[in-house]
Amino acid sequence: MNIRIFVLENPFLPGYWSAMEIVSDIRYDSRFDTDFVTKLLVEVAQERSVDRLMEKLLSACTMRPHTSRMEFWLMDKGDICSRCPQRPQCPDQTRCLHLVAAINIPVPGSEQGATRIYKSDDRIPLGVGLVGQVAATGQTVELYDVDKDPGQLVGIKWSPSEDFRGFAANAISFRGEILGVMVVFSHTNLPKESSTWRRIYADHIGGAIANACAFEEIQRLKAQLEIQNSCLREEVVEAKAFGELVGESQALRHIVSQIDLVASTEASVLILGESGTGKELVAREIHNRSRRKDKPLIRVNCASIPKDLFESEFFGHARGAFTGAIKDRAGRFEAAEGGTLFLDEIGEVPLDLQSKLLRVLQEKRYERVGEDRTRLADVRVVAATNRDLKQAVATGRFREDLYYRLNVFPIQVPPMRERMEDIPLLAKHFVEKSVKELRCAKPRLTRAAITKLQNYNWPGNIRELRNVIERAVIISRGGVLDFDLPAGEPASLPRLPVREKNEGEPDFLTEAELQRREHENLLRILEKSNWKIMGPNGAAELLGVKPTTLLTRINKMGLKPPSRIKHGVQIDSRPENLKI
Repeated sequence: MNIRIFVLENPFLPGYWSAMEIVSDIRYDSRFDTDFVTKLLVEVAQERSVDRLMEKLLSACTMRPHTSRMEFWLMDKGDICSRCPQRPQCPDQTRCLHLVAAINIPVPGSEQGATRIYKSDDRIPLGVGLVGQVAATGQTVELYDVDKDPGQLVGIKWSPSEDFRGFAANAISFRGEILGVMVVFSHTNLPKESSTWRRIYADHIGGAIANACAFEEIQRLKAQLEIQNSCLREEVVEAKAFGELVGESQALRHIVSQIDLVASTEASVLILGESGTGKELVAREIHNRSRRKDKPLIRVNCASIPKDLFESEFFGHARGAFTGAIKDRAGRFEAAEGGTLFLDEIGEVPLDLQSKLLRVLQEKRYERVGEDRTRLADVRVVAATNRDLKQAVATGRFREDLYYRLNVFPIQVPPMRERMEDIPLLAKHFVEKSVKELRCAKPRLTRAAITKLQNYNWPGNIRELRNVIERAVIISRGGVLDFDLPAGEPASLPRLPVREKNEGEPDFLTEAELQRREHENLLRILEKSNWKIMGPNGAAELLGVKPTTLLTRINKMGLKPPSRIKHGVQIDSRPENLKI
């Protein structure tokens, strides 16, 4: 009796299997359930995990009554070569066969159950023994009556008590690459006609393993990417914790903590600080961290609005309300509907308009100029000023009730002179921004230049710092930045942190000690720059002095660079012979 079996096409194999005809002896192939076989092949191809694939294959083996043992060896790195007993025979210690799954099936009718093994420490070197030769050559090995001639099992671990007669080893391959070996032990001799089935199984398993390994690698990389993204988000959050506020000083951290406290509320905020300290940036951060961040942030500079147009600017006007009102116009409150209205220089609002502004803050209602219709204002107000509003209230130039309405949550922005430690970050930020906006060559920002910035008092605060840096970027032409700071401004050296004095350490340094330390510092810089006097990363640039001044100091202190040998001749490297 002959059986015709059709195997469905499988895209995971190196070449698609077309419908093929297998003529076999019913004495052996009658044990095959073709529906079970085809279903198993489809399920194996769809498996996305090597471990689950092995579990499925071992479970299928239990339904094969004549199978005694089945092993799956896969190629992997030589991880335990140092303690492997077969190491002297191993030609390639970078990789070998790993036993990833095996099952022992007792004789039918036995009381013992099947024993599974997963990820064993057993290893087989490539080319060693029967299984190693199959992995190295890709050729199939079939043995018969091994119980009568055990010498055939070269390199196979077995015990005389084990009941098996037939043996077969097939290479598991995918697209010409050998991935491992499938080993079958049988209670009976394996029919020669079954070799075709084992070849089908081995190739199909090779495609399934390659597919599962690829999917596991994708999942591993995906998990790794998620972790990296999570860490990156944390770094971005940490780096951007201040948003557009650049710096790391304690004063800036205090401002950010206040922003975080008030941003999620609907309270009015009054931002206080000198001109140029970045009050508008604080207002933007409050808006960006609030529930209104998706709505507009409208800025009004109260100092730039003519006195007669304040009411129209704030609340809008109707057509014909006054001369020149040729059409209806929405005010800033209407434009900021659902968002935030930033009133910069709030102290410049005329006294007669302050009452109407107070009404909007209290009742959330207003009317356009020349219109009777009352409109609702869903707007959060953030105000800022560089004036002393308390003094203005005392002199009658600012309404006290409006002051307290605005001053629900005051935020004091410190001047630049109180956050000198932020200058390095600010300078770097403004240099990069200036290079991008002005389309200039990127200059070098040296440590000496930073020190020069920190020694200036900055009466114009951050606005002045940015202007100075923009001017320096233009003048530098891609060279070293040199800041032209205004003369006559009082210099204010940054305060050094108080250092605990060690026992026996003097409270001051003598002139000789100062000279010794200056000598050591200069020598350290010269060695760091490899005695390069001028140019990028030269000693003069590191010190922030002119090359001629540095050369004079070197000669005065008698510093000498190490002798240099060129072509067997010693070069004279005395200080007076150094060229700049």
